[in-house]
Amino acid sequence: MNLSKKIGLFLGPTLFLLCINLPFVVVSNKGDAVIAVALWMVVWWITEAVSISVTALLPLLLFPLLKIMPIADVGANYGSPIVFLFFGGFIMALALEKVNLHKRIALNIIKITGTTPNKVVLGFMIATATLSMWISNTASTVVMLPIAMSVIGLLINDENGFTKKDQNFALSVMLGIAFSANAGGIATVIGTPPNSVMIGLLENQYNIEISFLKWMVIGVPFSFTMIAISYFVLVKWMFPNKGLEFNASKDIIHEELKKLGPTTGKEKMVLVIFGVTVFLWIFRTLINSIFPELGLSDTIISILAAISLFTIPYNLKKGDYIIQWQDTSKLAWGILILFGGGLALAKGMSVSGIVDLVANAIAASDISIFITAALLIFLMLFMTELMSNVALVAVLAPVVAGIAIGLEIPILYLLIPVTMASSCAFMLPMATPPNAIVFASGYIKVHQMARVGIILNLIAVALLIIMFQFVIPLLF
Repeated sequence: MNLSKKIGLFLGPTLFLLCINLPFVVVSNKGDAVIAVALWMVVWWITEAVSISVTALLPLLLFPLLKIMPIADVGANYGSPIVFLFFGGFIMALALEKVNLHKRIALNIIKITGTTPNKVVLGFMIATATLSMWISNTASTVVMLPIAMSVIGLLINDENGFTKKDQNFALSVMLGIAFSANAGGIATVIGTPPNSVMIGLLENQYNIEISFLKWMVIGVPFSFTMIAISYFVLVKWMFPNKGLEFNASKDIIHEELKKLGPTTGKEKMVLVIFGVTVFLWIFRTLINSIFPELGLSDTIISILAAISLFTIPYNLKKGDYIIQWQDTSKLAWGILILFGGGLALAKGMSVSGIVDLVANAIAASDISIFITAALLIFLMLFMTELMSNVALVAVLAPVVAGIAIGLEIPILYLLIPVTMASSCAFMLPMATPPNAIVFASGYIKVHQMARVGIILNLIAVALLIIMFQFVIPLLF
């Protein structure tokens, strides 16, 4: 165990005990207890003193003991719909990998983009962002991960071993997928849940409607700008691939494709289930409007895909199915626990009034509209590193709308950039599902993600402030 892990192992519980035993109250008894637990979790998450999934179990132990929430309420977060959305997505990824479809797709991507390292990174980022505009960013990342791992394995497992340049390439691909999924979802109303939460609030409370196209007019340029900046920061600045050459020439790619042979029946079956799932994700809103009794959600569709892969027989006589339960031994169960812990922490911050207190303090302060907007954008972006962005928007959006009314500016001017900020968490694995999924690949350390993420977070804050000041007033 290295020094930072040793320090983190004892620093986390020490800060917790100090915070819990302060001779004065900072927020409230319950609020101070949540802050104490959050400090412990943040220290362990950043230093990786223990597994980040183990750290995510702390609310399950501490929240009931500290009378923050009953254990049944805490446990409900670990069985949240978003956790099962993950589960279904992971099962689809397992199926792609089991039938070798991910390798076929990976080889064809390399064939199209070429084997120049930067082109491969850009190809993955464009593909992920395009998917994330229309389907869950979780689903798009889960689909791209095994393909990316296959590409990395194919291109860097050569006689030179895993060199520093190889590591930079792997980091660029993995982080590029996560960041493109986060930013890509901002482009459309259905791309990421916080957008839908905000649209729902505007329609239900204020009778303000933003059309699909109107959102894209502002969402697409911001999304593409962030992806372009992310690409530049990754491959030109933080993890340059200069001088890296792949031994996999076009001839080798063709040879590998020939080895795979023609597309098998199982590959076609997985492709059909995957295609139907993507279709349902994209057209879920339309289907629900035609058949409202269905009540489809991303999670229901994801579970439908998982159960289909387990239960639709490829060969009924032989009892041959695409996925058997024993295949789930390869599933990243720890990531499911990680997000349960993040949701539990978010709920604790909500029920203890911490989020409301911070937001109300900003609203009550005698500062300019510009500074207030900048602070809210900054607050939202960096709080979503530790909390579910959906939960955070659900709690903060009504408060932000109230602040806008108090400042006598149109609600949209403030609410749109603040909501967009919730999808710009690039620093920590637990911040968004895409971050967690690529972290599970094993190619990324927390400090590496945080180093790039802090730069992109600050750039996103600057872009959103510019949007608030100059762009949004022109469009709305």
